[in-house]
Amino acid sequence: MSESSLQLTKLEHRAVIKFLVKKGKTAKEIFEEMSSVYGESGPSSATVKRWTRLFQQDRETLEDDPRSGRPNTAVTDENIEKVKKIVLDDRRVKLWQIAEELSISKERVGDIMHNHLHMNKVSARWVPKMLTPLDKQRRVETSEEFIDLCKDNLEEICTRIVTVDETWIRQYDPESKQESMQWIEKGEKPPKKFKVEKSASKLMATIFWDCEGVLLIDYLQKKTTMNAEYYAGLLKKVREAIVEKRRGKISKGILFLQDNAPVHTARIARQALRETGFDEVNHPPYSPDLAPSDYFLFKNLKKDLRGRRFGDDEEMKAAVNEHFQAKDAAYFFSGIQALYKRCQKCIEVHGDYIEK
Repeated sequence: MSESSLQLTKLEHRAVIKFLVKKGKTAKEIFEEMSSVYGESGPSSATVKRWTRLFQQDRETLEDDPRSGRPNTAVTDENIEKVKKIVLDDRRVKLWQIAEELSISKERVGDIMHNHLHMNKVSARWVPKMLTPLDKQRRVETSEEFIDLCKDNLEEICTRIVTVDETWIRQYDPESKQESMQWIEKGEKPPKKFKVEKSASKLMATIFWDCEGVLLIDYLQKKTTMNAEYYAGLLKKVREAIVEKRRGKISKGILFLQDNAPVHTARIARQALRETGFDEVNHPPYSPDLAPSDYFLFKNLKKDLRGRRFGDDEEMKAAVNEHFQAKDAAYFFSGIQALYKRCQKCIEVHGDYIEK
């Protein structure tokens, strides 16, 4: 809608309000009557109240009052350059601080920032670790290795990959503010959200999976600790699960992908991995964005479970199983296959973390 047609609509609304005021209607009655006719395109309750009050005070004109103050002369090329220099010197500087330094209004500074410099203020993005140049180099090299491994056989490589990671499953994990957003009607009060802590009761789940689905889920017994010996036993169990559930997969050669957690890299665990006959795929340190379990499997699982309350451990386990049983093979394949594009992106950003 053009500016002129928008202005005409405002004048029409004000004319209706003025007419209804002359008939003795209250602001509430006027708002309800206009809402029934105009719907969402009608004026807000606050607008109706303001203009009702003005017309009750014998105002005749429908036009806005002329704005006071001097003409906008603050947005000059010189000030734009000054604002830019101040911001580049201190990325956290506030609009009012710039306004005070340049002796111009905060509104003019905002205009320069958004409409001339095209800058926005954003929050810092959380990353697992401040990567060193060596960390970034390892991430690039590992990504190049995986891309070279796939070459023209991406689908075949994906079918051979088996990956694993551990995660906590809680009896109650509250939804985030964004996840709890909901639609409301015009004039309706927004819902309230009370601060709720995560449940202290939780289970550690170790999940092995491939491009067809989950192979093995192990829940660590409470009051025990995951160690290399325990993990070595899980490697033997997952090999048995592959033999049982994926006939012929062992003969094609398993490409095993795990992160660099101490229990995975311990001598006992390494020996157990060699005994399985699996070929390990290199994974760079501090890289959950290159681990399918982190960027895909757990992310979606936690999103599904958040906001739900479970009475006991068995209900938690049932919910996890239900989540995975509802997914088809294409779902799991897409999670594994995404690693290829993520490796490409990692190389493009020179080893830095991938945002999505």
